[in-house]
Amino acid sequence: MITAAQLRAARALLGMDQRDLAAAAQLSLPTIQRMEASDGVIRGNVDSLMKLVSALERAGIELIGDNATSTAGGRGVRLRRAQARRAKRG
Repeated sequence: MITAAQLRAARALLGMDQRDLAAAAQLSLPTIQRMEASDGVIRGNVDSLMKLVSALERAGIELIGDNATSTAGGRGVRLRRAQARRAKRG
């Protein structure tokens, strides 16, 4: 699973625009735009999601799920859970 926020962050880390990602994933630009505009976990055609994730992984992105650790070194970002973010601000 990949969320729209993870997709936008991955693209930003790669310095890749939506058109470049669409070409790398062999998807249409409107498909990428729709995925990024979705709320939460991206839902859609399984084949399209697999192409997207594969393209990001080939470009060097490691998607990290909830409660998972990174399996490789490298810089990145991770969003804390909403509860932890609220406590930090409070």
